[in-house]
Amino acid sequence: MAEEKRKGFLSKLGPGLVTGAADDDPSGIGTYSQVGAQFGYGLSWTLLFTLPFMTVIQEVAAQIGSVTGRGIAANLRRHYPKPLLWSAVTLLLGANVINLGADLSAMGASLHLLVGGHVIFYTLGFGLLCIFLEIFLSYRRYAAVLKFTTISLFAYVAVVFTVHVPWGQALKALVIPHVEWTAAFATGFVAILGTTISPYLFFWQAAQEIEEERRNHSKPLYVSPKEAGPEMERIRQDTLIGMVFSNVVSIFIVFAAAATLNVHGITNIATAGEAAQALEPVAGRFAFLLFALGIIGTGLLAVPVLAGSAAYAVSEMMGRPAGLDCKPREAKLFYATIAATTLGGASLQYFGVNPVQALYWSAVVNGVLAAPLMALMMLALPTRGRWDI
Repeated sequence: MAEEKRKGFLSKLGPGLVTGAADDDPSGIGTYSQVGAQFGYGLSWTLLFTLPFMTVIQEVAAQIGSVTGRGIAANLRRHYPKPLLWSAVTLLLGANVINLGADLSAMGASLHLLVGGHVIFYTLGFGLLCIFLEIFLSYRRYAAVLKFTTISLFAYVAVVFTVHVPWGQALKALVIPHVEWTAAFATGFVAILGTTISPYLFFWQAAQEIEEERRNHSKPLYVSPKEAGPEMERIRQDTLIGMVFSNVVSIFIVFAAAATLNVHGITNIATAGEAAQALEPVAGRFAFLLFALGIIGTGLLAVPVLAGSAAYAVSEMMGRPAGLDCKPREAKLFYATIAATTLGGASLQYFGVNPVQALYWSAVVNGVLAAPLMALMMLALPTRGRWDI
């Protein structure tokens, strides 16, 4: 009986867990590593601070998908003028391509650190692998793959337990806010906000709720409102677990960087790959291997989410079929967008664009898009008695 309950609980975890785990992508790992290296444990409290905000907005995104049976872009299309929709999707596309470039290049750099070879070839190879899996695996199998890759995030928990962490100091910094009135500290704070609350996650989680409805042959909640109670509870539980998991792992990454890089005077880390490389001489080969392998694992999780969220947004904006359970011939625009954004990101380095430096502009775009998009989502959220929107 206990085993059946455990399996039942795990089977309910899906869109929220994957979305939360995807938030710890390689570019995010680079941000958390930089924050830990530069400020030690001093900014770790911000990850507790952001948890309620990201949980609420991701739950709203999931509810929109589950209630209406349509994604974020499809709902924007129904409720708001076309120029507003096109602007939001265009900004999302630009930010996602840059993030894809940063994540894929971090994965390529990590594999290069492990086995040698050419970073650009590895970057392109990871991009092609992700495209192949998204196009040719059914949604049921692909969702299982994404769930499995969340295990890679435990590498960062393991890193912390392989190095010396002054737990009293670390936990005190986690629960008691520390503020420095400097431009660098403010930049670090904004970087964490931009990394944890990202618009592409809104589009992805809403779309995955729709995929789950299709897989289970169930109807949107506006058609079957009697099922709303248990379904909303499942969404709330799944989202909360996913966001807590995401931020706990982020805290461990900050702790790992603070306990190794910061105490040895290494305070400037530009990428996740640099963090892994800097970790080896101060924390040992095992910690380095865990960190590097974690970057590759989280990238394999995050790249499909970034490309998939862009594909859902573009297809919904154009009123075209979208879904990982669709055959390529049934959703040509959807899969073409996945391929184009992934290859576009993978090719940034080849064309002389530094995706890590471009992440700054991606963060600016996400910052510009996040707040108004959240407001539009809240206004479009169905209220009691309005299930037929």
